[in-house]
Amino acid sequence: MFRSSKHIYAQIIDDTAGRTLVAASTVGKASGIAYGGNKKAAELIGQRIAEAAKAQGITKVAFDRGHYKYHGRVKALAEAARKAGLEF
Repeated sequence: MFRSSKHIYAQIIDDTAGRTLVAASTVGKASGIAYGGNKKAAELIGQRIAEAAKAQGITKVAFDRGHYKYHGRVKALAEAARKAGLEF
């Protein structure tokens, strides 16, 4: 996952094949989110990434938050993904 001041991005990557399996972000008109710099947007992206992963048959992932502390939008995204059925 990556977050900026205005957007949040999440993707599930297959490290062995080196390709992205599922991705979701607040960028673009297709996201339907006007402003991605808040917890509500992070929760929506968490739900979307979990739903897309389940559609691909993915149930377990490793959550890499990078250098971001586990609070605020990062925590909101993770908890929403867990609530939607994704296991970390």
